[in-house]
Amino acid sequence: MTKPLLLAFPATMEINEDNVDDAVLALLWLTLHDGDRAWKSHDWDVLDRLHKKGLILDPVGKAKSVVLTNDGLRLSEELFEALFTNAAKP
Repeated sequence: MTKPLLLAFPATMEINEDNVDDAVLALLWLTLHDGDRAWKSHDWDVLDRLHKKGLILDPVGKAKSVVLTNDGLRLSEELFEALFTNAAKP
């Protein structure tokens, strides 16, 4: 099944899912609360890949947030700084 979001991209465009995963993980750090929880209002396929990589606990459930693992917390902060702060830019 093709996702509507991907229909906007040219058929020849190849999406780097690892880069997308990194960006979403960085955004999860932006919405952290209660220490290790973040709002899960992101693409379900990305959340599933982050879970398979061991960076978040299983996102399936009624909760509106996901729990980041220790590795997920560390990496999400590093990625957020690298992708979204001025300190990361030369």
